[in-house]
Amino acid sequence: MRVSMTVLDHAIIFATRQHAGTTRKGTSVPYIMHPMEAAAIVCTMTDDEEVIAAAVLHDVLEDTDATEEKLLAHFGRRITELVLGESEDKRRNLPPALTWKTRKRETITFLETEASTEAKMLALADKLSNLRAIYRDVNVIGDAVWERFNEKDKKMHGWMYRSVAEALRDLQEYSAWQEYDRLVKAVFES
Repeated sequence: MRVSMTVLDHAIIFATRQHAGTTRKGTSVPYIMHPMEAAAIVCTMTDDEEVIAAAVLHDVLEDTDATEEKLLAHFGRRITELVLGESEDKRRNLPPALTWKTRKRETITFLETEASTEAKMLALADKLSNLRAIYRDVNVIGDAVWERFNEKDKKMHGWMYRSVAEALRDLQEYSAWQEYDRLVKAVFES
């Protein structure tokens, strides 16, 4: 008996291959755990398999050698557009610390002005997954956690996470947004 694979199955395999051998900043946690967690969070807001697949793929353009063309060929226009909406322009010709605030401002502006509900779900899932990891690590190593990042100033991270919460406020009925809001307060108002 032959079982056909879904778009989500393909996305998991593709993302796992693309992120192979990479870990989360400052940890030994395999990177693929982050997009998988983001996909699990998206599942709490929608059962749209393409949106869930986009969550699994959300970092492949930003953090691997995968291209928009390759994503389009494998997953089609809708998933590719969702991934593009969640991908920062890293400006690889400049030091990441110099472009951090610009990149975050662009993300916030996109969420405030252009993002569809599905794109906002992806952003919420991504940022909630990141914030869960930060919260866990702050409880273990304290403010040393900020040394892992291109931007070392906790206040700047607080600005970004609070701004994202506001930009995503129309998702506040979802438990994911409520958890995100609680964690922003726990990490940045303590």
